Amino acid sequence: LSWLWTMLSLILRTPNSVAGVSMMVMFPLTFVSNIFVDPKTMPGWMQAVVEVNPITHLATVVRGLMDGSVPTGEIGWVLVSSVLLVAVFGLITIVLYRNKK
Repeated sequence: LSWLWTMLSLILRTPNSVAGVSMMVMFPLTFVSNIFVDPKTMPGWMQAVVEVNPITHLATVVRGLMDGSVPTGEIGWVLVSSVLLVAVFGLITIVLYRNKK
């Protein structure tokens, strides 16, 4: 996600605005994940959101590594989502940086 914050820093004018926008992105991602609550206790529509949330998969991988049961499918999902985030936001950031005057 650092490429996303770098992209936002090229678009927004002040560090405080980047911090504010980053909190608006990370706050829902964190709370609509499996970090604090078991997704089985959530409504059906929220369970669907939790299943595609990259923070959910990252938390599952970290828990599995700490427990000694490495979920290989989850590791693959985290790696794929990381590559996609870098590819999309890295490219946009590079284009914005080159066009900045």
